[in-house]
Amino acid sequence: MTLMLHAGGEAIAYDALTALSTPDPTASHVPVPHHAVVDMVRYALGFFGHELLEEHHAVTTDGMNYFGVLSLRSPHGDYTDMVGLRNSHKKQFPIGIAIGSRVFVCDNLAFSADHVIRRKHTANAKRDLPGLVAAVIEPLGVARQALAHTYDRYKSLSLPDEMADQAIMAMYRDGVINVTRIADVLRAYEEPPHDWGDKTPWRLFNAATFTLTGRVAENPAATRRLHDVIDGVCQRLL
Repeated sequence: MTLMLHAGGEAIAYDALTALSTPDPTASHVPVPHHAVVDMVRYALGFFGHELLEEHHAVTTDGMNYFGVLSLRSPHGDYTDMVGLRNSHKKQFPIGIAIGSRVFVCDNLAFSADHVIRRKHTANAKRDLPGLVAAVIEPLGVARQALAHTYDRYKSLSLPDEMADQAIMAMYRDGVINVTRIADVLRAYEEPPHDWGDKTPWRLFNAATFTLTGRVAENPAATRRLHDVIDGVCQRLL
């Protein structure tokens, strides 16, 4: 679960979230209750058959900004698909719903995923959001299956040490990791802290994401570039 709290955010239970007050609307800004955003996404996920595994919520100290992450049980493998949420009562950012294999939602406003909805707080926002959410979540099953096929390919290919070294340097050149993390990725690949199987692109992918844990909020594009590096390795191995 990747909900980063280091800029004043405080974890909060869902029940406490429902008790937070919502500011009165103005002509140009119609706040949507934080819990209402969660409820809409929960409903759409359940309607389209996605099983919610766990959820984490946070708000800023004044309760005006909300951040959340929901994880979905994957029927395809040993990982979770993620849904990230954010909402603001003070016009700091629009309503955001992000969906991907791993989502990073941070109280410093970093927000990244494979598919992102952003909706301003207008008079029609509450009316339109359920349809927008459904439009993204309805095809989510297909996206999750495609991701599973990608990970199966990562797991199926043997990765020579020379190519692993080249891939780690490609991560550095492409801005996935900085120079101080090169050794960390190599160490996690050579001596895995978890069972990621034999030396494959999957093991290297996990070594990199393990090293990036807690740092991606500052560089949210890193996960997309990491996939590009690992996909390139796989193409060379096929």
